[in-house]
Amino acid sequence: MNQPLYQQIFNDLQKAIADGSLPVDSQVPTEKELSQKYQVSRITSKRALTELEQLGLIYRVRGKGSFVKSSSIEEAKETVIKNSRILFLLPFLSDLSVGDFTKGLNPVMQENQLEVMMTTLDFLSNKTAKVIMQEFDGLIYYAFDVDQHLDLLFELSLKQFPVVILDKKIYELPFPTVLSDNFQGGALATSHLIAKGHQKIAYLFGEQTHPQSVRQRYLGYLEALDKAKLPFHTTLDAKGTSLETLLTYINEYQVSAFVCENDLVAIQTMNQLKQQGYRIPDDFSIIGFDDIQAAALVDPPLTTIAQDFHQLGELAGNALITWLTTKEIPSDISYPVSFIKRHSTKEI
Repeated sequence: MNQPLYQQIFNDLQKAIADGSLPVDSQVPTEKELSQKYQVSRITSKRALTELEQLGLIYRVRGKGSFVKSSSIEEAKETVIKNSRILFLLPFLSDLSVGDFTKGLNPVMQENQLEVMMTTLDFLSNKTAKVIMQEFDGLIYYAFDVDQHLDLLFELSLKQFPVVILDKKIYELPFPTVLSDNFQGGALATSHLIAKGHQKIAYLFGEQTHPQSVRQRYLGYLEALDKAKLPFHTTLDAKGTSLETLLTYINEYQVSAFVCENDLVAIQTMNQLKQQGYRIPDDFSIIGFDDIQAAALVDPPLTTIAQDFHQLGELAGNALITWLTTKEIPSDISYPVSFIKRHSTKEI
């Protein structure tokens, strides 16, 4: 998106007024100074100043120049927000494993009159930090892989560009993170199975790599076992859920219940076991994570841990708005998960 040249000047001056870089009654750069700085015509720089004056953000003194109005700071902040354009990046626009954040995010953005462009992480592949900063005023970034686009995100952090991270903390960057309490979720699932009488509870991983969120769920699982003084646990380098591996593991350790890293792994495991003649939950109890739509539709309906994606979207939007208005970086937010009891677990 190519902004009109006057709009870039207007936006820069407007933000300088809002954040106090141009204090009340301080002189705004002249048409000549702006035209030289931005390499534009005097007509272009004059238009930017005229629009600022029409909004009541500056006043002009004949023969002296333009100055910041005393009542303009809050007005400038409000105008900055209303004219902001936000980029919202997800791994995939339609993906069963990623919840719908937009139902919580969109009302916040609409209320504050912000424009949101939602697209996939691939959007950044051929973009530079400079281009992102020219086209957008803030970014909400779903961290599918904490190493992906790390160089670009780091450059944005050096420029103090507002970015809110979803789902995983990128510890190398100073950006605030909004995520679910995955540790709590792992502990909730495991504690439920322990209360049902299960003592050999395995944690099932879906892949060889274990994302940060999955590791936190696993650590919650370990804590619940430790509190119950149950020595058996799955190791972190456990293989995936191939049928051969699963059956071998069940026979070797006499497992009666599974906590799965997500609902997709849980549903796959249920299907594999049913194909071998096992009954869920009579033979095995299974718990997933995420409460995707399919979790309530499988047979039997899956007991799972729900992330409140609507609330996470709202929290991410509010965090970004806070950063834009106050120029202060918000704190990390860890939001509680909830236990959804269905019919894939039973007492033994």
